[in-house]
Parts: sequence; structure tokens; C-alpha cells
Amino acid sequence: MELLVAYQDDPAGYNMAKFLSKEMILENDVFHGQYYDLVVISTPSISADWLEEKYDYDGFTFLSKHAAESGVLALTCHSTGNFSDAKFGGNVRQIAIPNPDLQKTYLQTLKKNQSQFSAFQITIEATHHGPTALTKPSIFIEIGTTEKQWNDVSLCESVATIVHQVMSQPIKEHPVAICFGGTHYPSKFNDELLNGKYALGTVIPKHALDDLDEELFSHVLTQNSMATVALLDWRGLGSNKQKILDFLKSTELEVIKL
Repeated sequence: MELLVAYQDDPAGYNMAKFLSKEMILENDVFHGQYYDLVVISTPSISADWLEEKYDYDGFTFLSKHAAESGVLALTCHSTGNFSDAKFGGNVRQIAIPNPDLQKTYLQTLKKNQSQFSAFQITIEATHHGPTALTKPSIFIEIGTTEKQWNDVSLCESVATIVHQVMSQPIKEHPVAICFGGTHYPSKFNDELLNGKYALGTVIPKHALDDLDEELFSHVLTQNSMATVALLDWRGLGSNKQKILDFLKSTELEVIKL
């Protein structure tokens, strides 16, 4: 069973959690449901590497706000990890285990309901921030992009309804790809996730490829043990194109250039 997690001082996450918990039974600090459980924590989600010390679940889905300097309205979903330092939670050079099938199913379901969210981009983000140390798959589901959206109860409840719809049904399995290159909002990978056959594991953007060495690459492979494919944003690899190709030669991953 999955555990949904929201930080009490995150308005978007809290609004989603408050809505979902209405039909759940509170026991100690855990809301219990038929398909998933839920907790509201008192410390930021990006620093919740401690969760497994207290909660034993098959995976962790974080309900959260999304912020962006651009101000572009977006509903996002992404895996977590730090390719270099740990400015926003987690540990240095540590990648969390992603939840590719849940991510794909959630974003595709959002897209099918695009009419409810016509002002919003529906997009993945590259892997970033914490937590990074959990031993079970985790994913962030986020509402952006300003306080107006985070505090829009109707919007938060609409997104939470999609979350419930997805998590109350069996999650379809897909072939999984690790992604290399592109921007923080990787359009080629996003299109593959929404319209193609692959679910996406860790997404390593172009700006993080400089930090990728053999040790970190091996760690990424370990955390993405379900992956069978490497998707390359061929034009978005920059000066690290050959390095990535050389790393991939040592694996059994099928390499696909987008």
C-alpha cells in the first residue's frame, strides 16, 4: 500500500490531503483508507528521508506545491534526487527510487481531464530535490505555481480527485526508461510519457550531466533497476554526448535517441 504524504505548512499539499482524508479513518497520526493511507507531517517533505523510521509502506507519494520563477501555471510530477549538492533536502549525489508507472498513469489521467485544468501545463520535471534516502519508490505530485493556486481549494480538490482515481485502481505496468539530457521541463520526455509507451525513471537534465561520473551513473542504474531503455534527448546532451554513450555501452539498456 502507498502512503500519501503532505507537509502541514504547504498549502497545496495540505488542501489535497484535507480533501482526501474526509473519507478516511484516523488512527494515531495515520489516515487509513481502502487503497492508500495518508499522513500530514510537521516538517518539509523535501527533508522527509526519515519516513521509513516510522512508516512501513510500499511507496511514498508526496502532495506538494510547485513554484517557478516564470510564473507559468503547471501541474507537475517528478522523481527526486541530487546529482551534486543537496540545497533542497536529501543527500549529496544520491538518487531516490522513482515510481515510473504511477507517474505515467497520473499524468496521462490529468491529460485526459485537461478541460478541468485548461490554464495549466501538464508536465514532468527533471529529477531534483529530496528526499533521496528512502528505500521504496517515491514521487512528487505538485500544484503550481503561485500562492493563488496553492490556496485554491477547488483546484486542489480537483487534483486530489485525480490522485484518488489513479490510486484506487491497479496501476498498469510499462517498459521503463532512464532519461538523459534536455531542460528542467523536458518536452521530448514529457511527450513520450504522455503519448508514448515508456514510463520514465530518473530524468537527468543537461545541466546535471557534468556531474555524472561512473560512480553516480552506477548509482542511477541501481536505483532504476526496473529500466530497460535509455532515452536520449540527442540535441539536449550538450558536450557530454560521448560520455553518456560510453557509459551506456557498459549496460544492457536499449539506447533510443529522441
